Parts: sequence; structure tokens; C-alpha cells
Amino acid sequence: MVDIAPTARARLTARALRIDWTLVLFAALSIVLVFLVVAPLTRLFTESLSDPKTGALTLGNFVDVVSRSRYLTAYWHTIQLAAATVALSLLFALPMAWAVSRTDMPGRGFFYFGVVGSFIMPPFLGAIGWILLAGPNAGWLNQIWTALTGLEDPLVDVFSLWGLAFVIALNVFPLIFIFATSALDLISSEMEEAAAIHGAGPLRTTWLVSLPLALPAILGAVMLVFLETIALYGTPALIAIPARFNVATTQLTTFFAYPAKIELAMAFSVPLVFVTIILLGAQRLLLRGGHVAVSGKGGSRQPMRIGRWRWLLLAHGAVVTVLAVVLPAAILVSTSFQTAWARPPTLSNLTLANYRDILFEQATVRDAMVNTVAFALSAATLCTVLGFAVAYAATRRLLPFAGVLSALAVAPVAVPGIVLAICFYAAYAGPPLSLYGSGAIVVLAFVTRFLPIAYVSCASGVRSLNPELEEAVLIHGGSRLRALVQVVAPVLKKSLLGVWILVFVICSRELSTAMFLTSHNNRVISILTLDLSEQGKYETLAAMGVVLLVVTSTVVAVGMRLIGRDFMLRKN
Repeated sequence: MVDIAPTARARLTARALRIDWTLVLFAALSIVLVFLVVAPLTRLFTESLSDPKTGALTLGNFVDVVSRSRYLTAYWHTIQLAAATVALSLLFALPMAWAVSRTDMPGRGFFYFGVVGSFIMPPFLGAIGWILLAGPNAGWLNQIWTALTGLEDPLVDVFSLWGLAFVIALNVFPLIFIFATSALDLISSEMEEAAAIHGAGPLRTTWLVSLPLALPAILGAVMLVFLETIALYGTPALIAIPARFNVATTQLTTFFAYPAKIELAMAFSVPLVFVTIILLGAQRLLLRGGHVAVSGKGGSRQPMRIGRWRWLLLAHGAVVTVLAVVLPAAILVSTSFQTAWARPPTLSNLTLANYRDILFEQATVRDAMVNTVAFALSAATLCTVLGFAVAYAATRRLLPFAGVLSALAVAPVAVPGIVLAICFYAAYAGPPLSLYGSGAIVVLAFVTRFLPIAYVSCASGVRSLNPELEEAVLIHGGSRLRALVQVVAPVLKKSLLGVWILVFVICSRELSTAMFLTSHNNRVISILTLDLSEQGKYETLAAMGVVLLVVTSTVVAVGMRLIGRDFMLRKN
């Protein structure tokens, strides 16, 4: 007989000594993650505690922030704005969510058009649309009002705190709609039927049964709306600054007037980060408790018959959709074909010159559009790859400190985009990397900003995948990388494509993160929008915005065709 034990032992020894290059790759990606997240965020606290003259540790920057009434007023305006936006968002979203999820209202699919459309519409374009519609002097709604009534006082004035809250709410109400419908969909109608048997009408049943069960999810969405509002820059820059009141994000830009006061900007930003962390933690606790309250299997779901109320709800949803999507898009399209936007769209005022200019003649606008698409493509690809790799390594615990990797991947969600931009500026704009003015710093900031989206979605997909599929590849001699490329990625391809499309659309409309990182050579459409608005070139701006909407809408339509509508409406 032949003794095969030495041969087997030799094979096992060789396999043990063989380097697993997949683990090396994951370790390298972990280092990249540290580079993207830890270094910039560390600068937030080190710079805020540094004396600008000596570099010594000091609390003087925070003392300056709390001792100046202008800074405190900006905080107070931000709180007022966020509260008003939350109230309006609830008014827009909750009736729509209840009608779609629990009632027999017709045309419910139309509401999803409004939700998806408001997501596709960048906040700064929505703001421009409403400036053209509701500006106190030349806004079209006010012109029509004056023509009909002869009154010179405007019907609406978008340049006010409530006007700003209204415009922001039209962009962020889908957050409450998505969370509320997700929670209401899980409630069995048996509980509502029991209330009806005891004499409760539809409204009383909703108030006493449906809404209390969905309340944790609704409160979680309210916190997200609050955080989204305090972190938003583009819409306040277009409306609040002309209205002569500051909010936190517009106040941050004043610290970069020459000479730049980075240390004050960092100190001013720290309270925003702490508020974000606290509210995100509270939201997580609420949703963790809320899932138990509204979940279950086997419960029947029958639409609630609400009689004539369904037509009122249909009208409400139609009005919200018109306000959020139809009117801003229509005025942008109309303006893009006009020589002078404030004049009636007569034949003598119609032109194609605006599109000719931005596509063929104005190099600045054309370069901004190319930069926007290039940065969004690059950031979406890198973000998806990194998010998938980190999610796989953390979920399968391939490396030590997998929990730390997971925490780093989601950490940027606690930092408002404009604050993250300041951190990247402080960390990488100067020596030794000197990335300011390059597209690389914008792409890296985008990847960091939206990594939590990619990570959370990919981690959910990896957890749903049985690890036995990968183990089968390893048993037959394949590497971990081969299992990842040939098994895991193909199975999760729809999820990965959904992440890529979502990040692409968000990057194409992102303004806050790009604010302090772009120069004249690498501007994107969102930044150029502010410049053109200040110059009053709304016709050029509208044509540029229409092109951006066409590109993003096409990408989203292709995604819905390939993946399904739900990838745009997931709570994660």
C-alpha cells in the first residue's frame, strides 16, 4: 500500500502557507476607509480646539461662537426653519401615506410619481422653480394674481422663513411618506375592523389604532426631516440670503471670507454634529421598538372604505404632486425656451438659443455638466465597490475589528454634508496632498458622504445570502475573491445596481458637499446654479437644469425597468 499521509500533509501545509490575497485586498480597502472617514472627521475636533495663532489647545473658538449674537441667531433660525419644515412635511405626507396604504382611494399609483419625482428634482432646482413662480415682484403666480385682482401686494412671497420651509418641505416630505407607508402596510386591518365594529368611524379608527402603531416610524422620519433641513445649504443660499436672514449652513460660508477662519467654522459645526448624532440614535431606538409593534405574519389587509373622503384625499395628493413636481418642472422647461423669463411665453419670446449656448458655446456651463456626470459616475462606482467590500468583510467577519469597520462605514451619516466638506478641505486641500482644485477631492468627499447608503443596502443583501454558497467554492479549491466575484456579486447584482443608481442620482444633485471643494476648474452644476442665480441668468440656468433632470430621470427610469420601482422607495 502507498502511504498518502505525507502527500496530504504537504498539501495542507502548502495551503496553510499560501497567502489569501483576498484578505490582503480587504485590509487595503479598510485602510482606504480609515483614510476617507477618520482623517477628515478628526480634523473637525482638532481644528475646533486649536488656537489659530499658536496651535495650542483652547476652548476660545467655542467661546467666540456662543458669545456672538449673529451666530446664535443663525442657530435659532435653523431650529425655527426645521420645525416649520417638519410641520409642513407632515401636512403633505401623512394624508398621502394613509390614503395609499389603508384606504380604497383611486389613483394611488399616481402618488408614487409625486414621491419619486420630488426625489429626482434637486433641491436647488426646486428652489429656482419656486423663485420663478413665487418671487414677490416677477413671480408668475404673483403676476397672475395682480392681473386678476389689480392688487399690487404679492399673493405669496417665497423669500421668507415660511416660504423657505415650504420649498424644502416639498423636497423632503417623501421621507415621511416612505416611513409612514412602510409602517402602515404592516398593520393588519383586523384591528381597524374591530374598532369599526365598536362604532368608530374611519377617522377615529385611524387616530386611535393606525397612527399610534405607526407613530415610531413617523417620529423616526420626522427626525430625518429635521436633520435634512438643518444640513441643507442650496435652498437656503438661494432664498434665505436674499431674504436677509442666516441659517447655520449659510453662516458657515461666511467663515471662508478672506481671511478664512477654519477654526471658527469647525467650532460652529460641532453642535450640528452632536444634534445629528443624538437624533439619529433616538431614531434608531424608535424604529427598533416600532418594528415589534406593527409587525406580524398572517394578518389580513383590506382597504378601508372611506366614501366621499377618498376624493378629498385624491385632491390633496394631486395638489402636493403639482406643487412638488409639476409646477417647478413646468416653469423650468418654459423658462429654458424663453429669451426673457419674466415676459409671457409668446412666439417672439421663444428660442432654442439657451440650449445651444449651454451645449456648444458656453464652455463653463458645458464643463460643469461634464464634471457633474463624471464625478457622479466615479463616485457611484467607487462608493458601490467600497460599500460592498466593507459590508462583505464586516458581515462575514473576515478581518479583526469587523464592528469597527461597520461603525466607520456608517459614521459619515452623522455629519452634515457642508461640515464634511469643511473637514475634507482642512484635511486634504493643503500639503502634503494638495487636492484642492482637483476632481479627486470632490469624488472622495462624495464617496465618503454616501458610503452609508451603499454599506447599509449591501450589508442587508449579504446577510440574506447563505454563506454555504461561498463555502462550496472554497471547498472546491476556489479563492474567497472568486467566490465573491462569481457567486456573491451575481446574486446581489440587482441590489448593487440599485445602490449605484441611487448614489449616482444623489451625487448629480449634491451641492453641500461640493461647496468648499470646487474651484473654477472643477465646478459642478449645483455650484454653477448659485453663480447664475446671483447673475440673474435664469434662462441659462433653467436649460441647464432641464438637461440635468433629463439625465437623472433617464437613469432612474432604466433602473425601475431593470430592478423595479421599490428600489427608489426603500426606507434604508
